[in-house]
Amino acid sequence: MDYRNMGRTGLKVSPLCMGSMQFGWTADEDTSFSILNAAFRAGINFIDTANVYSRWVPGNPGGVSEEIIGNWMKKFKIPRGKLVIATKVRGPMGDGPNDQGLSRGHILREVEESLRRLQTDYIDLYQTHYFDEQTPIEETLSTLDDLVRQGKVRYVGCSNYPVWRLVQSFWTADRLRLGRYDTLQPHYNLVHRQEFELELEEVCLNFGLGVIPYSPLAGGFLTGKYRPNQTDVDSARAGGAARYFTERNWALLDKMEAMGVELGGRSISQVALAWLLTRPSVTSPIIGPRTLEQLEDNLGALAFELPPGMVEELDQASEWRNQA
Repeated sequence: MDYRNMGRTGLKVSPLCMGSMQFGWTADEDTSFSILNAAFRAGINFIDTANVYSRWVPGNPGGVSEEIIGNWMKKFKIPRGKLVIATKVRGPMGDGPNDQGLSRGHILREVEESLRRLQTDYIDLYQTHYFDEQTPIEETLSTLDDLVRQGKVRYVGCSNYPVWRLVQSFWTADRLRLGRYDTLQPHYNLVHRQEFELELEEVCLNFGLGVIPYSPLAGGFLTGKYRPNQTDVDSARAGGAARYFTERNWALLDKMEAMGVELGGRSISQVALAWLLTRPSVTSPIIGPRTLEQLEDNLGALAFELPPGMVEELDQASEWRNQA
């Protein structure tokens, strides 16, 4: 496994990150254990979760994904030092006015809950899930800085931040001599490029942030399971993928399928992940397999490199600049 530095830090992470939003939602605990074991054996050391996963599912109070990961480490005696565990804070974990957000009180309460559910005494990467317009950035960053100094958190990152808030956080950290964000988790894939590439990508490159894209397969669209004449696929994420049903994107899928054949039988999803891995800004795309078969397919993206000519073709076919 070719491990990569997480941005400017000395922390080494696998080139694919195991996402866990599906744990306790579309994958039960036993299935989740099987996926985690297979990923760990394959060399994946990076696991991403969030305290809120998956509170939107009826009967799920949130925290279930973290609990499953904690139970897995305990049951299978996984050495804690062999893993890089990332989790997040921001979303609602109750019905009260202080049960969400990035206030000092909410962060301090939720980090303890995440540590308890994960059955660990530290979190490698603690991320703010999305920005909180009602809390001063100084309050959030000083709280995260305290957690790093206490040893409960090793590094801090953010997710879903607009570029102005990300740059504001750097200014604030520098002015107050606080620890700064070392990672960004953006929504980024071949059919959703503009949001990250317009301004965020250049900031990440210049400030040395590790980039951990979520939804690298566009909610399943970049697996090829949706086609123009067959879009009624039984999937928990089908609604999110429907936004990509355009003639341009159908043509992109055809091109990726042909490339896969030319590469010796690579899947569309492997081509999509391999393209992300060629981006100089990207550290580790977050995969979310809910079966062992999907995991095996995702891991296959690490077994080859896209030739430069194919990278250029995909760049052009999915280009968002100068599009009508």
